[in-house]
Parts: sequence; C-alpha cells; structure tokens
Amino acid sequence: MHPFRTGLVAAVLTVVSAGTAVWTQSAPQFRSGVELVRLPVVVSGKDNLMVRGLKAADFTVTEDGVPQTIAAFSEGAPGERLPLHAGLLLDVSESMEGDLRPAANAVVQFITALDEAVDVTFVDFDSSIRLTRFSKDGYPRLFERIQSRKATGGTALYDAIGAYLDSAHSRGGQHVLVVYTDGGDSLSRMSYPHLIDGLRFSNVIVYALGYLDNASSTVRGLLQQRLLAMARETGGDAFFPSSVRELQSVYARILDELGSRYTIGYESTNPKTDGKFRKVQVKLSNPDVKNVRIRSRSGYLAPVKR
Repeated sequence: MHPFRTGLVAAVLTVVSAGTAVWTQSAPQFRSGVELVRLPVVVSGKDNLMVRGLKAADFTVTEDGVPQTIAAFSEGAPGERLPLHAGLLLDVSESMEGDLRPAANAVVQFITALDEAVDVTFVDFDSSIRLTRFSKDGYPRLFERIQSRKATGGTALYDAIGAYLDSAHSRGGQHVLVVYTDGGDSLSRMSYPHLIDGLRFSNVIVYALGYLDNASSTVRGLLQQRLLAMARETGGDAFFPSSVRELQSVYARILDELGSRYTIGYESTNPKTDGKFRKVQVKLSNPDVKNVRIRSRSGYLAPVKR
C-alpha cells in the first residue's frame, strides 16, 4: 500500500464519529501502468470564457518532461462511460457560525443545479467527521440534513477531505468535491503536506469556496493560498465569495467548467512503481489557438509495488 494510504486510513478512522462510509484500502483509479492516467483539462480564453471544440491532436502531454501518447480523449461530460460522483464537504465548526446558514443554502442550490451527478457524498465536520452517500431519490433527506447542521466544536478540515478521498478511491468514474469552509484547521491529525500528497494520489477534482471575511488580513492570505493550492493541485479552483449574491456566478463558473472540460487519458511510459511524484504538463500544440489558459493536474503519485 502507498504510504499515504496507510496514514490516511489510520487518521480518518480515529476521527469519524458517524456515517455510512465503508472504508477501503483499494488503490485509486488515477495511476499509471496498464490503467490510464486521466487528466481533467480546462481551457479558457478571452473574458475567461471556456474554449470548446478542441481535439486530441490539439494537445500535447509530458510526464517528467517525457512526451506521452494520448490514448483517450473526450470533451464535456463523458456521461455513462465515466459517471460523475459529487462530494459536498461542509464545515460546521464553531468558527463558521456566522456563515453556516448561507453556506448550507449554497450547498443545496449547487446539488440541485448539478444534474450530471449520479449521487452525492455529503461530509459535514467539526471536531469529528460524518460521511453519508445519497442517491438522487435520497436528496430530500440530504437537504434536511444539510439545513439541520449547527455550528459547534473545532475544525478537522484536512482529515475531512482525507475521509472523502479515501471513500472515493474504491469507486470508478469521475469525482468532484466542492468544499465550503473558512479554511482554518485546528484539530486534524493529517498535516497539510500529507493532504497534498493525498490529492496527488487521488482522482478527485476539488473546488473550494472559502468564507474568509471574518479572518484577519494576515491569516486570510495564508488560508487563501492553501485553499487555492489544494484545488489547483487537482485541476480545480478556489473562490472567495464575499456575499450570497456572488454564489450564483461561482456556481455558473463551476458548472461551465464541468460541462466543457476535456478529459485526456494516457498510459505512462514510466513502468516504475516507486511511489514518487510525477510532474505532468498539458500544452496546446495547435498554433491557431492563441491567448488561452490551460489548467489541469500538476501531476500524480506513482503506485507502489505491493
């Protein structure tokens, strides 16, 4: 087992207090070898609008500087071939007291808008972590649970994200996790660098919504940096809404990205099972496509021989 997985399972099992998750030690889908390394790719252009209509031949992929051959490619939602599993992580710690109600309402709005998801894994956390998976016919119970949360206790943000990553490892398809938090962490056994390793080892796209208005200017900068790094590591992004009105544009952006993303798959030419980080770069090779920005995963952790 990869060293991250061993530490993750041990840390998560000590803090989960309730829920329906069945913890597994299966390896994730995002890895090299005979299985494809799968990269979510977002391409934006003028006015930050999504660039659509690109083909596999328009992209190049390198792993640690070595060119890779694109073996699979799709634009938009891959649908039934790669079903989308959504994760919603809601910080209900005491520090979120002033923002919890609008954040809970925002979670419900996002789930309602995300028609593509086949199910939702809801994780709410304070000093402990509660994780439950809901199919679409269970959404009324999910909405009731979200709205009933009360702000109390400390914050185990990193352990909560780790719990979701662990639950996603044994499931195929695509995974997107939307995190609602003020960004602080006061209780997690998992360190921030350890969490970054977990994100690199996962096949989860993270979008973070940071409620940071109540943080001091010094702390706010650090929290923004960490939330942005966590999200960008996976090919996602972070947003910092200052009002409820801004949430609609944030949701529109996330849904637009999910609906117009490209998915690139390749078989790594590196056969080693050494658990090391492999840096991945995606670029456009078509000279006719100019003034665009590309966002994808920074890389991944190679598997470890068992």
